[in-house]
Amino acid sequence: MNKSKSNSKSVTARNGSELAKVLGLKPSAAYEWEVQADLLAKLREVVIKCKLTHEQVAKKAKTSRTRITSILNANLEHVSTDLLIRILGSLGYEVSVSVTKAKIAA
Repeated sequence: MNKSKSNSKSVTARNGSELAKVLGLKPSAAYEWEVQADLLAKLREVVIKCKLTHEQVAKKAKTSRTRITSILNANLEHVSTDLLIRILGSLGYEVSVSVTKAKIAA
């Protein structure tokens, strides 16, 4: 039996910044991932707290139930930050954004 050896090395990324660095992406990609992760966490919290079904969220957000289910299952591949904000807005929540100067790594 001929087994090919893999020279790949497993890497663990603990946050968006580390993942972006490993993948060779700009730090701005990491910030967007982190913002989306925070918005998703809040959306999930609201859905649970308000005991909303995916169908109810979809009707309020004027989108499909399957799309809401996909989002709540953390499939954010084709989901914009803007859409997450609009869904939260349709549920009666406001999203505020703050901007601070980034700490530059030495």
